[in-house]
Amino acid sequence: MSLSKQEALELFHSDDLIGIGMEADAVRRKLHPEGVATYVIDRNINYTNFCTEYCTFCAFYRPLKGPQAKEGYILEFETIYDKIRETVEFGGTGVLMQGGLHPDLKIDWHEKMLRGIKQRFPQIHLHCYSASEIIAIAEYSGLTIRDTILRLRDAGLDSIPGGGAEILDDEVRHRIARLKCLTDDWLNVHRTAHQIGMRTTATMMFGVGENYEHRINHLQRLYDLQEETGGFTAFIPWSFQPQNTALGGRKWNEATAVEYLKVLAISRLFLSNFLNVQSSWVTQGLKVCQMGLRFGGNDVGSVMLEENVVRAAGVTNCTTEEELRRIIRDAGFRPAQRDTLYRQYFLN
Repeated sequence: MSLSKQEALELFHSDDLIGIGMEADAVRRKLHPEGVATYVIDRNINYTNFCTEYCTFCAFYRPLKGPQAKEGYILEFETIYDKIRETVEFGGTGVLMQGGLHPDLKIDWHEKMLRGIKQRFPQIHLHCYSASEIIAIAEYSGLTIRDTILRLRDAGLDSIPGGGAEILDDEVRHRIARLKCLTDDWLNVHRTAHQIGMRTTATMMFGVGENYEHRINHLQRLYDLQEETGGFTAFIPWSFQPQNTALGGRKWNEATAVEYLKVLAISRLFLSNFLNVQSSWVTQGLKVCQMGLRFGGNDVGSVMLEENVVRAAGVTNCTTEEELRRIIRDAGFRPAQRDTLYRQYFLN
């Protein structure tokens, strides 16, 4: 049973962090009774930092025109292949690839890139494109969302990440990312992918001035779509990193570790139809990530051989496979490497 919106609101207002954590931990134990916590070895590749959406929370993008445009790039395919070759050498099983929205990068450019990767590295799982990118590629290419996803899939796309969700409430979206796709648009991309048999993940970026009701609306929309399609593999919440961003200059402060753990635990309780909830180290660091394994998380995400977007906001947490395995063990779990679709590979 999922929480009701009212119950979730009461938990957000509660000071009983440990009690909420214990409830979430009980849900995690029920879904994952084997006492295993998983991680993946992959790499984030950002094929371009040019973008036309100018989101106030992003420190990564560069505009197509103006003085900052000279800091923009579009990666050569050979550079992308080199990065993936290195990932494979490090034992990586997947690539998470995202970029800004660039009107010159139509469907044929993306098909060529995906095919080139799969020809060279057929074993690598391609987890690529936020909903915003899918919508933009469709628009630039004069295609429907469905046809765009089908063509990308046929070229080598394996699954779609949950990026670009931020807060799935249009009141918040309009304030922090006026040009970005609306809630229904984001959900439609994921629904369409699920309908053609492609798995996706769901995310939430909180701490951008939203209220508790906005967060709960976000969780409710995800819960409802999962009930409808069952296509989400995991939910990953993370906190907004304000440095170097336009939004960071506003009144609110960075989300604390306590707030992160509370959001993680309430998400685990609310999203009872999601098998996996990820505790993230990228924004909060390894110690809070480790605690998250007792607040409902059953996965610690990726070793992440490369990460540029959060780094652009001044956060430079990094880790190794050994370190992730150690924090999992020290939290009382057995570490297991998984693939992008949360299938376990190695347990030792």
